[in-house]
Amino acid sequence: MIKTIVTGAAGRMGSRIINVLSTSEGIALSGGLERKGHALLGQDAGGPAGVPATGVKISDDLAAALKAGDVLIDFTTPETSLEHLRLCAELGKAAVIGSTGFTKEQLAVVNTYVQKIPCVLSPNMSIGVNLCFKILDEIARTIGDDYDMEIVESHHRMKKDAPSGTAMKMAQVLARAVDRNLEEVGVYARKGMIGERSKKEIGIQTLRAGDIVGEHTVMFAGKGERIEIIHRAHSRDTFAAGAVRAAKWVMGKKPGLYDMQDVLGLK
Repeated sequence: MIKTIVTGAAGRMGSRIINVLSTSEGIALSGGLERKGHALLGQDAGGPAGVPATGVKISDDLAAALKAGDVLIDFTTPETSLEHLRLCAELGKAAVIGSTGFTKEQLAVVNTYVQKIPCVLSPNMSIGVNLCFKILDEIARTIGDDYDMEIVESHHRMKKDAPSGTAMKMAQVLARAVDRNLEEVGVYARKGMIGERSKKEIGIQTLRAGDIVGEHTVMFAGKGERIEIIHRAHSRDTFAAGAVRAAKWVMGKKPGLYDMQDVLGLK
């Protein structure tokens, strides 16, 4: 049985991961973490997840939880994830990271930690989104520079980073497929007399409203036709299920940095 530690156990994502773990085979919850001072510290982790008592109390001691577990599932913030990953590296524990908004500098730090442990890092754990990544690569390679490429992403009003990590990953997939530098061609806002759209640019636009779980639309627009690839997440359970699948997959892997394309065998 794989023993799993979940951070943000009382939060939107952590509670759904615990819910999925409660019905998964070969893997179980062994630790539930929350920040110091959280109102639910000491309570059973099954409560926020809407499942029967798990026997696991919500704690703020990650080091103790890691020592008794096998793999960490972490959906927090880049800064918090880096600290958690540091502890995983020190204790030799595998990790699954779903936090988004990492800077290049932070990713460089991640790469130092994964020299010691296996880690799945992905901006989106959804199976559907990761299939979209593969499809987008194939479409972009086929159409080349003949179609304009635009991405529009929508999320709930509480999301802190923009564009979403998924939208940025999609943009990176498109740019790589047509041999462009995203830092040079990415366009994140348009206003006023901006002139004609350049042939090379890739638009990435952001919407924030209400309780939208996550929606991404990638448009390929050419003369006389338009192709749209759309992914809509109806609940966070799709991300939770992917994270649990990644936690099962990463156990026993060699140290290194992996993503959901590895987990799903899409590479």
